[in-house]
Amino acid sequence: MEFTTIPNVQKKASRVALGTWAIGGWMWGGSDEKLAISTIHKALDMGITVIDTAPVYGFGASEEIVGKALKQYGKREEIILATKVGLAWESEKIYRDSSRKRIFKEIEDSLKRLQVDYIDVYQVHWPDLDTPFSETAKALKELLDSGKIRAIGVSNYSVEQMKEFQKSAPLHVNQLPFNLFERELEETVLAYCLKHQVASLGYGSLCRGLLTGKMRKDSQFQGDDLRKSDPKFKEPHYAKYLACVDQLQQLAKQKYQRSLIALAIRWVLDKGISVALWGARKPEQLEAIDSIWGWKLNSDDLKEVDQILTRMIPHPIGPEFMAPPEHRRKP
Repeated sequence: MEFTTIPNVQKKASRVALGTWAIGGWMWGGSDEKLAISTIHKALDMGITVIDTAPVYGFGASEEIVGKALKQYGKREEIILATKVGLAWESEKIYRDSSRKRIFKEIEDSLKRLQVDYIDVYQVHWPDLDTPFSETAKALKELLDSGKIRAIGVSNYSVEQMKEFQKSAPLHVNQLPFNLFERELEETVLAYCLKHQVASLGYGSLCRGLLTGKMRKDSQFQGDDLRKSDPKFKEPHYAKYLACVDQLQQLAKQKYQRSLIALAIRWVLDKGISVALWGARKPEQLEAIDSIWGWKLNSDDLKEVDQILTRMIPHPIGPEFMAPPEHRRKP
């Protein structure tokens, strides 16, 4: 396991975090609480110290499950608990709300669901264009000063939005989508974080399972699974992405004697992401984590990967399909 530091957090941060969106069930075809708790405990046993969740993941379900799992496991002072704020919902319809009023309501709801008295990393889930960034930032600064949170974060913010936020509060973390197939933020958001000592949490590191090597042309996605709305999982794009997966898988096996999963996460880390999120809801989905450590991609390796990506996916599709409405529109 590799470790790093998150500004203002006095704990070791594992460079892989457990992402718990799928554990909440919503947009992933349901959840099994007992299995989810076993998955969280497995992650902690493997040395993962960062757990990332959000209120909107299952409309409170993910936070509640994480809270139960951590209560059973103990060792709270060794675990970095990251959650989010600023997405409200009515009848499972999502809208952005990062107003001071909403933030002060959500922090209490999250603390209760998580069964803790503070949160290590508190992140604004999506920028709310109807609330002044100064209002959002000052509200989080109040929570920081009160001790209810240890670090201030944002997620899905552009460089310009981060700069505006920083006029009113310190910024310790930015969570951004980043993986082999969704890498357009490398020269902007990630570069800014690296230059200004803002820790970066990369979500979607395995591109919703596409980079596990387990997806097939006939793979079926059930219920409200978000991959049913991801253009990458629809033809004619899906076949191209699967062909690229095959090429990357061959490279990982022949050159590094590693799995595609190991290559995908190693690439994210070696590009400069502080902590890569690994989404899982079954303990066995974590078994490949140990294959990430003890090796790195050098500049020639990175060029070779880049050549495959450019050749196979000349026009990559981003993660924009996941974004909730930009303005605070109640259903």
